[in-house]
Amino acid sequence: MFGIFPWNYSFLLQQNLGYFKDDNPEEVRIVLIVIGVIVGLAILARFIKHGTGVSLGGSKMRSAPVAQRNFTAFTMFRISSAYSLTREQSKLLEFVFRNDAVSDPERVMRNPGVLDRHFRKAYKYIERNSVTDEEAQQRLAALYSLRNLIEASSGPSGGNATPQLTENSPAILILGDDSHHVKVLISKGLNVITDMPRNALGTPLRVTRGAKVTLSFFTKGNKGYSLDGKITGTGNTIRGPGLKIAHSGKVKPLVKRLSRRKQVTMKCELFIVHVEPTGSGRKKTNKLIVDSRKFTGAVQDISIGGCAVKTNSPIQAGSRIKINLDFYNNYATSVLGQVLRINKSGYTGIVLHVKFLKVPRRAFNSINTLVYGFDQDKP
Repeated sequence: MFGIFPWNYSFLLQQNLGYFKDDNPEEVRIVLIVIGVIVGLAILARFIKHGTGVSLGGSKMRSAPVAQRNFTAFTMFRISSAYSLTREQSKLLEFVFRNDAVSDPERVMRNPGVLDRHFRKAYKYIERNSVTDEEAQQRLAALYSLRNLIEASSGPSGGNATPQLTENSPAILILGDDSHHVKVLISKGLNVITDMPRNALGTPLRVTRGAKVTLSFFTKGNKGYSLDGKITGTGNTIRGPGLKIAHSGKVKPLVKRLSRRKQVTMKCELFIVHVEPTGSGRKKTNKLIVDSRKFTGAVQDISIGGCAVKTNSPIQAGSRIKINLDFYNNYATSVLGQVLRINKSGYTGIVLHVKFLKVPRRAFNSINTLVYGFDQDKP
């Protein structure tokens, strides 16, 4: 066509060049500004819809793509601000949501059970798609660090509903200087019946009518509360013998734990760790030496911050101990801890309340997997 109408094509070209050459430069600037605004709005719209990409453990996902974002970047910004998340943590949380096609992240953040379900899907994804075990451990550590941070954070202000001590819920019964793990059998009004606390031999304790007790319990959101009461007697229920307690009904909040805790029954090995100073002057350091004597015990509850161990071993408060945990019948998972306090348990046993001082990454992931139950097949 250009060969048939050379003059017309040349004329159009001259006209276009003339427009940018002869017209007012101010109009040209306005046109360019309008074009720039349109391009900027297009980029902003794409960012709001898709974000800047999802990362896991500090690297872009290399395997199967996750679902398209069903929420805006401003939603993620509000969540990240409420929980003081870093940029990488925010990207990781976005991956958790997109991996399970979440459309309302703010509602999910208000429900720990639902949030755990989405984190469990992310856990499964990491296990399936990580190239090496080292990569999987690194990514799982990042995932659990994020989940623990959310667990410890108060987040946005929520409701003020009074927590209830419900049936079948676990509790801790504090009687004198001893503490016992019990289960609530019946809870009606200001009266509670728990199963009977037992000594180290498994024999029900002898209790005194009118003795003062404290019941401590935790909600699904890991918030702790306590109730003061007194023993009113014992009796039989359809679930077995029980301890009757009348409480005040005044629920008092406990100091919030920094990490979720789970009641377990796990064998463990205990070794006392001695601290010996080495060197001198500025080069003076402490060397940790593990004693060869081995004690045995059973972990009663555990979190990533510490555990409670029931044992008959002569270990004193303040001692540093190495704990080999029996996760897979091989005691291969070890942590370093310090005994903060000791409670009596029965006639000969004691309960060590241990704070973890050093938790290797693999142990960190194993403990969190146990506490959150992400390795269990749940809907």
